[in-house]
Amino acid sequence: MARRQIDPKISVSVVYVLAMFMAIMDITIVNVALPTIGREFSVPPAQVDVVVTSFLVSLAVFIPASGWLGDRLGTKRVLLSAITIFTVASALCGQAHSLTELVIFRILQGVGGGMLTPVGMAMLYRTFPPAERVRAARILIIPTACAPALGPVVGGLLVTQLSWRWVFYVNLPIGAAAVLFGLFFLHEHREPEPGRFDAAGFVLSGVGFASLMYAVSEGPAKGWASTQIIVSGLTGLVLTATLVWWELRTPEPLLDLRLLRDRLFRTTSLVIVFGMAAFLGSLYLVALFFQYGLGKSALVSGLSTFPEAIGVMIGAQIAARVYAHLGPRRVIAAGLTGVAGVTALMSLADHGTTLWYMRVLLLLLGLCMAHVMVPSQAAAFATISPASTGRASGFFNATRQLASALGVAILTTVFAAAGIHAAGGATGSDLTGYHVAFLTASGIALLGVLAAFLIHDADAVGTMRTGKTSAGERAGAAVPDELVVAGKASADLVAPDGAGDDQTVLANGNRAPAVVLPGPGDSS
Repeated sequence: MARRQIDPKISVSVVYVLAMFMAIMDITIVNVALPTIGREFSVPPAQVDVVVTSFLVSLAVFIPASGWLGDRLGTKRVLLSAITIFTVASALCGQAHSLTELVIFRILQGVGGGMLTPVGMAMLYRTFPPAERVRAARILIIPTACAPALGPVVGGLLVTQLSWRWVFYVNLPIGAAAVLFGLFFLHEHREPEPGRFDAAGFVLSGVGFASLMYAVSEGPAKGWASTQIIVSGLTGLVLTATLVWWELRTPEPLLDLRLLRDRLFRTTSLVIVFGMAAFLGSLYLVALFFQYGLGKSALVSGLSTFPEAIGVMIGAQIAARVYAHLGPRRVIAAGLTGVAGVTALMSLADHGTTLWYMRVLLLLLGLCMAHVMVPSQAAAFATISPASTGRASGFFNATRQLASALGVAILTTVFAAAGIHAAGGATGSDLTGYHVAFLTASGIALLGVLAAFLIHDADAVGTMRTGKTSAGERAGAAVPDELVVAGKASADLVAPDGAGDDQTVLANGNRAPAVVLPGPGDSS
């Protein structure tokens, strides 16, 4: 009996959402369980965060290599292997009998998580043509928005009602469902010429990014002046600088920095750095604010944070509709302006403020951030060729991961410095540190607004639905490849922002002099 086929857009979306939901929720759900894990293994609070840091460091090592692995071994094989590794490692984490065992299994989880995100994103963008990238971005929103908000709620319930081990066991049914569905319905994709593996690039990026990730993750807790953090940070910076030098000179780089020559990819990546730093840094700070600043339980904190997910889901629908009419630049700039305004308003909350004030602001934060994530993810790969999508995805996700950790580190450092200064060494119930940190997040978002104005809507026109058909389609003839711009015929391309560029982005990511094809009503 023949196996029933499913539309690749559906099969890729299902597997990606399941896998990403599991991987993203794992980060926030584990944070809730850390105090309980520390008590069970008799580990001081200052040391138990190695459970989180080890996972983040492992992610940083394997994200850069994921693009090449998918191109070489096949995206289906690598994605399902990554989900399997992550799921098995989750089961092992639940069985850990010591902190050392738990850290080892968390590193293994990071191996799977590091390969999962970039390969899954590359599959998604190869499946959805440029004109449908907004649909793909709306799919990406589901795990990105819901998982971080659900993590504290589910984690609080599992730790309270069952055991900390269940924050890892909860991944098993999700991972198993994703693997089984993917085995039957995903299609394999390999690049015909993936190139040689850049071993030097892998070592430099792995050690360099891991060192930087460790420094920015542990710096607020251990102190930025500590020898360990200084050595780790400097090592990361030196190796990252060496990586840039090497990757620009090797013919087949692991991280293709030449992709940054693509204006749209470069500007959207820059926007993501500021946007994710402000957004995820604020979410982390809000959890601290509820639990330590206001003295609320982990469950109340999680439930009060959840409106953010609702805001993102609603905002994604609005952003997808206005994207086609306004283009990414205006939508992203408006979204980040909203993020800046909301986080600034959060700095006004104090002990006498009702929780509903913060809940409404979190709803608005999600609503505004959706107008950053949907257009940036829809536009980022618009001018990247299919052959380069895998490596572009690896670079994009490495940047996003480092930006998220950097945002948390910056806000935590500001919070600690401002809080200690205001309270004479005890942050206790004094909220000054939180207020200054929220204002810092607002400032980061405003930097993102400036970055958004560097985006040219004309570059992303292939991802913007206009409801028109191309001249070639109306005539029933194929449009020559060299005149196809990001998936649309050149005759239909009108820069919505009126940018006076004298070059047009071709489907392969290169640039050529603007070409105007005659319309069906022209006589010449």
